[in-house]
Amino acid sequence: MTMQKLLSKARKAIQDFDMIQENDKIAVGLSGGKDSLTLLHILKNYQRFSPQKFELIAITLNPGGVDNSPLYKLCKDLDIEFHEVQTDIKEIVFDIRKEKNPCSLCANLRRGALNDTAKKLGCTKVALGHHKDDAIETFIMSLFYEGRVNCFSPKTYLDKQDITVIRPMVYIEEYMTKKATKEFNYPVIVNPCPANGSTKRQDVKELLDQLNSTMPGVNKNIFGALNNSEKLFIWDKDKIK
Repeated sequence: MTMQKLLSKARKAIQDFDMIQENDKIAVGLSGGKDSLTLLHILKNYQRFSPQKFELIAITLNPGGVDNSPLYKLCKDLDIEFHEVQTDIKEIVFDIRKEKNPCSLCANLRRGALNDTAKKLGCTKVALGHHKDDAIETFIMSLFYEGRVNCFSPKTYLDKQDITVIRPMVYIEEYMTKKATKEFNYPVIVNPCPANGSTKRQDVKELLDQLNSTMPGVNKNIFGALNNSEKLFIWDKDKIK
């Protein structure tokens, strides 16, 4: 039942934002966390009944010293082509640059490496495991820390790299990925980041939890504003092609 609900929400997002076209080759950014593992299983299941035929592969970026053998086994069991890319992202961010707020630089480096690898492998799309709660948190972070009204898009074409980023889980709440991970016993890789659990995103997540406890429906209303924001271009709908 859990997978059916996940597929229903993912299918709606895929259709609403026209995420997948015939003969696409889609690379899932597989970090080994609960969200990317859930996304991989969603797309593998969706592939069976999708009106468009598409190819699916997985790409994992190793920031340094992480044992990703469980991901190799998982992809083999799912019959999904798997690629692990060794990087020095951790060394650059924490040892060389010694960033006090490392998330932005780390995300940019990971995004660039993932997109470049996907393009070299002949992919037309990169699928990321961002869910509904990520969208809400990103919007609040942009508002509070950057002083602007903005959020990532469900679908974005990157003209410099000639590749499209899609987020099929944008209608899926985080609790559902937690439930799926527990129910299906996904092989979660522990996040090796030294800043894990002590980031601005974590602060915003906790703030939203507090707001929802005193004002039920806050997350629902924020996401509703995001999803009905064509005039404000919060979704960057001009980039949804």
